Amino acid sequence: MKTVTVKRLIRAPIEQVFAELSDHANYAQFPGIKAARLLEPGPDDPNGNGALREVDAGFLWVQEEIFDYDPPNCFSYRILHSRPPLQHEGGTLSLVTVAGGTEVTWSSTLRFPIPLIGDWITALASPKIGRAFAAMLKYLDQKLAA
Repeated sequence: MKTVTVKRLIRAPIEQVFAELSDHANYAQFPGIKAARLLEPGPDDPNGNGALREVDAGFLWVQEEIFDYDPPNCFSYRILHSRPPLQHEGGTLSLVTVAGGTEVTWSSTLRFPIPLIGDWITALASPKIGRAFAAMLKYLDQKLAA
């Protein structure tokens, strides 16, 4: 398993940042995301605990379930299905109010379970996934700071 972690200051209030990152409908605006849709809303909040969503990032398609939804501090997700297949121990977006805005920490632990080359693929893909997370957060910072 490999954990990918990205931190970034977003120059906006925590409530606004959380709303942008937790709502599946906003994901299509991010670089590298082709589409995102809600498959099943959560019982208490459409994007909250129990929500099932699908995200198409071109090289990676995932279906994920939201859990540990605690606005505006954090939410976690686990990938249930993906293409290519991957094992996922979970991901979390944590938000903290800091001077100048909101610090976001995005962490996800995963592995591509491909016989013989899975560890190699995981090592190659992890930095790319980290750059994708970073690009999403950079875009969000530029959007909200404008």
